[in-house]
Amino acid sequence: MEDVVSRADREAFWRGKRVLLTGHTGFKGSWLAFALHRWGAEIHGLALAPEGEANLFKAAERAGAFASSVIGDIRDRQVVDAALEKSGAEIVFHLAAQPLVRLSYRDPVGTYSTNVMGTVHVLDAVRRAIGVRAVVAVTSDKCYENNEWFWGYRENEPMGGYDPYSNSKGCSELVVSAFRNSYFRDAGVVGLGSGRAGNVIGGGDWSEDRLVPDLIRNILAGQEVPIRNPLAVRPWQHVLEPLSGYIALAERLYAEPSGPMAEGWNFGPGASSERTVLDVVNSVCSAWGDGAAWRRDGGAHVHEAGYLKLDSSKARRLLKWEPAWNFDQTIQATVSWYKAEAAGKDLVAFTEKQISDYFATSSAQLEKN
Repeated sequence: MEDVVSRADREAFWRGKRVLLTGHTGFKGSWLAFALHRWGAEIHGLALAPEGEANLFKAAERAGAFASSVIGDIRDRQVVDAALEKSGAEIVFHLAAQPLVRLSYRDPVGTYSTNVMGTVHVLDAVRRAIGVRAVVAVTSDKCYENNEWFWGYRENEPMGGYDPYSNSKGCSELVVSAFRNSYFRDAGVVGLGSGRAGNVIGGGDWSEDRLVPDLIRNILAGQEVPIRNPLAVRPWQHVLEPLSGYIALAERLYAEPSGPMAEGWNFGPGASSERTVLDVVNSVCSAWGDGAAWRRDGGAHVHEAGYLKLDSSKARRLLKWEPAWNFDQTIQATVSWYKAEAAGKDLVAFTEKQISDYFATSSAQLEKN
């Protein structure tokens, strides 16, 4: 593994591995496809069509990341079954989801059907398939029952969630646990783990109602950025941080499908990256320059958590996973990607360079520790 051993060993592991990646047209999925393709994996995707003209998926397609790309809905069980069978996957990364809190208030049924029943469909397809050895189901730090504590949530904390999105992620974790216990643990053939990350940022995210994409849109339009909850604290991290954790977890699950890695895992940033929304806004505006500014949005808004953080000591201890980029590096990498896109630079080369830089930093940091 590159973040544990050498890049050569990681490439040797992934070369030719057949992977089904749900959510491959999305922000996280596109970054993960770039990374796995770089190491020689055969990637098959299943997801809804990408939204809008600006998206990282198109760059991943140009890079030749996908052996096949199925545009379909994980709420359709037959679509999921067919995509898994077509892929012949040995490893499944389940990232497809409805990922937005505010949208979940407007469409709770769609949110639950995607995040809960979609997960049921993926895991049931795995249960009936032949050849799958490892599954990483991605949920969220918001899966926990949030008591606004000032310490991080550990993997054995109760699932919960105030809003439909957060609650659906807690439900998804319960689905993963039930399938693990009912079908996979005793059989010892499929290792099923789940990954819970903090607020991820990075280039290529153009989703509505997300802080950094909203910031960049307004900056490019020459407008002040409206901010809803400037004092809310979140664990901010570059998208490559949790993805490196999911990758490390998949490798261990593949090697030991009946081993102790088949659990839930937190992949959150260090304490220095637990910052307010205002910290992020000011840092992005400063890094962008050109007079970028923000204003308080005083309108009425739905409930969003004021404080949330993760305890990732289990991943540090057992997976030898460590965050590689601090808060300032995360902001700089994110802003530089959007500036590169605005300047018309080659996003395939730019994205691949950021991935290379990230894993080089990760390897050096782990060797030092």
